[in-house]
Amino acid sequence: MDKLTISRRNSLKLFALTGTTLLTMPGYIFSSEKQNSILRFGIITDSHYADREPAGTRFYRDSIPKMQEAIDSLNTQNLDFIIHLGDFKDEDTGAQPADTLDYLDKVEAVFQKFKGPKYHALGNHDVDSITKQQFLNHIANTGQEKAESYYAFTANGMRFIVLDANYDADGTSHFFANGSDWENANIPEKELNWLADQLESWSIPTVVFCHHPLYEFYKEEAKFHVTNYEEVQKLLEAHGQVVACFQGHVHTEDYQEFNGIQYITQLGMVDYEGVENNAFSIVEITSTHIKIEGYKRASNHTIMI
Repeated sequence: MDKLTISRRNSLKLFALTGTTLLTMPGYIFSSEKQNSILRFGIITDSHYADREPAGTRFYRDSIPKMQEAIDSLNTQNLDFIIHLGDFKDEDTGAQPADTLDYLDKVEAVFQKFKGPKYHALGNHDVDSITKQQFLNHIANTGQEKAESYYAFTANGMRFIVLDANYDADGTSHFFANGSDWENANIPEKELNWLADQLESWSIPTVVFCHHPLYEFYKEEAKFHVTNYEEVQKLLEAHGQVVACFQGHVHTEDYQEFNGIQYITQLGMVDYEGVENNAFSIVEITSTHIKIEGYKRASNHTIMI
């Protein structure tokens, strides 16, 4: 697909700080050793694997060969890590927890074949007929003895924060078998406080991952964004070092900028039949741009920062 370049109106030039080993742009600080290729990672979202018949554009069974193809390809790219942005698995029409856990185990076994650090964000379909804790007990995030639903890690001089919006406003974890409302996704107070502490503790370029969009997003009359996204945006903006937020959930590509932060939403892997319709990406972040190399249905984009 054609490359789309999106630039800020007031592009900021890179300059050197005399007597230091850093190159800086207003707001961002990068190691001079990594200025031309800061970091590269793989990104996958909305694979929805389950052994069930197709529904609409979703071909659930195809997500195993699609995931295998993605991991095989990403293993050749010398990446710093890969991350899945949620709705990793799905359920069948019987919605039996044992079957759902089996689907989770099967797609996780493929995902874990990546030869490097690997991480998960939680999606709403990850807490359908199984609880959040059951999901976390069956996945692994690099560096964590036990997988957590929101957490942070550092790679190649950058900080990465993974959020979990699968909560009611009062902090109750979503579990859709008990009637949770998938359209009412929230970052609760406890997680907001944790996020604020994370941002205050690190003064390096930061990227945020969340399954749900952290900006207003409606599709087919349904609400897809985090309900209290404005609170989250204010925290990120106050930090001054947040470069971008990556999201899934909506099964479409979308690119927005709010107050200097790029909000990048990716295609779902599950849609359309066969590996010829796969979708995943490699993201490269440097001191001047975010470059997204899309695979098959996913587009290529370069966003100047």
